[in-house]
Amino acid sequence: MITAAAVSPADVPLSVNQILTVGGALLAVAVYLLYKLGHYMARVLEALATAAVVFIALWFAAKGLVLAVVWAVRHWRTTTTVTVVSAWCWWWGWLSLLLALAVLAAGLGVWRVVSLPSFDRWAGRHLRSWWQRWLVYAPRMPRWLRSCGLTVPDRAGATVIQVNPLRRTATAPRERPRRDQLPRILSVRSGPSWDEVKVRLVPGQTPEDFDQAARALAVARGVNRCQVRELAPNVVSIDYQRRNLLAATVAAPDLAGMAGLPGDAIDLDRVLSGATEYGTPWRQSIRGSHTLVGGATGAGKGSLMWAPLLSIAPAIRDGLVRVNGIDPKGMELAYGRDVFHRYAVTSKDALALLDNLVEQMEARKREHAGTTRLVPITRDTPLEIVEFDEIGALLRYVGDRKTREAITERIALLTTQGRALGFTVRGYVQEPTKDTVPVRELFPRRICLRVASKSHVGMVLGDNAYDRGAWANRIGESEAGVGYLFGEGVREPLRVRAAWVPDEAIKALERFVTAPSPDPARRPAPVLPFRPGTPALPAGGAA
Repeated sequence: MITAAAVSPADVPLSVNQILTVGGALLAVAVYLLYKLGHYMARVLEALATAAVVFIALWFAAKGLVLAVVWAVRHWRTTTTVTVVSAWCWWWGWLSLLLALAVLAAGLGVWRVVSLPSFDRWAGRHLRSWWQRWLVYAPRMPRWLRSCGLTVPDRAGATVIQVNPLRRTATAPRERPRRDQLPRILSVRSGPSWDEVKVRLVPGQTPEDFDQAARALAVARGVNRCQVRELAPNVVSIDYQRRNLLAATVAAPDLAGMAGLPGDAIDLDRVLSGATEYGTPWRQSIRGSHTLVGGATGAGKGSLMWAPLLSIAPAIRDGLVRVNGIDPKGMELAYGRDVFHRYAVTSKDALALLDNLVEQMEARKREHAGTTRLVPITRDTPLEIVEFDEIGALLRYVGDRKTREAITERIALLTTQGRALGFTVRGYVQEPTKDTVPVRELFPRRICLRVASKSHVGMVLGDNAYDRGAWANRIGESEAGVGYLFGEGVREPLRVRAAWVPDEAIKALERFVTAPSPDPARRPAPVLPFRPGTPALPAGGAA
């Protein structure tokens, strides 16, 4: 008899229902756990998001508050105006504000009509600077700088080539300069004729970059003249000329008003010669310096010569100043022949005149050596001025080489040693090349009138003068006497216009200097070598 073996429960296979029941229970447990975990993570993320939002909001609020304070302090005029207008409207209403503004505008208009200089000094320039900054330069200057290439954009990224069944296209990423790559406007100062826009440079830029872009900046602003001045290693002033104050002829000094003036009352360090582009009188030192004037025919070299002589006429009359003329053409200086103590036309006469001056210079050197550094101007040691019209005619075109070299040597001696001894050379040339004027580097003061070529500007004023705003080749033929002055403390070319001296004024100068002194018994006092604290040129700035 066969008996059945005992079967273990573990060996009994689970049914499908049992498997589904167990699987469902496990899945429910997993879902429940995930739900709890998700709910907990959601609460954590919600807390983190809330903290982040609060932190970001506080960060932006603090940053906005700091920027608002900085902006308010930096633009305190605008901030004060907005505050006053808002408070006025809050307390008294906008109608009373309009009435007050109308009364204020009427008062300013009357003030401007009655006294324009005082109005512009105390109110006009501030109002003009304010609206020029916010209506002109703040919205437009960034675009001008980008157009003129005066930004520092990021380096161009790799070019991406897109290929499709029809064509292949290459695209490059767009360059958008950030705020730290665009020069920032620091201030705007506006005068009757000029605007000064002070700009802070960004790393990677130099003031020379702005010098080279001066012409493009002028075109962008729509003005005829733009000049860049370096104020600091990373700050430049971009000056725009809105009005040309040198368009009109400048009147010559009045001799009638100097009839009773003694010669020692003339300040030889501040001789009135014309006007500057800032609307101020142009005064130059007639001693202690040598001047080279370059310009084409009809550019106004005669005005540069005669205007200072009119201003120092009493000193010439009283013997404190002696003028020596070298006139190879025999025309320009001959019209005022009696003004000159010595006069030469031919090369031999010019050499003899220069030899005499060199001998006097050596005599003064022997007499005053070891006693003074600057010889005082008296009747015994007068200031000797050499007016050398068309200096290139004798330095380049004289047929006798020995005479030409001798004249060049004498001029070199006078220009290198004459400053302290009371000798001044003023030369005038049409072709300012090195071959024509081999001693042009010995003239510390240069004036470039209208020239035919851009290269002539550099020949007269030096390298990079054109890039710094001396556009003498663009002076019009109707602007005789207008030129650019450079040298002796003038860091940037200064545009000037010499006073126009008519023929009758030259004849009047002859009669003035040959007339007896108003007080013959009075001996002129020595003219001090230099008067301390007296600048030779007006300071630049918005005008």
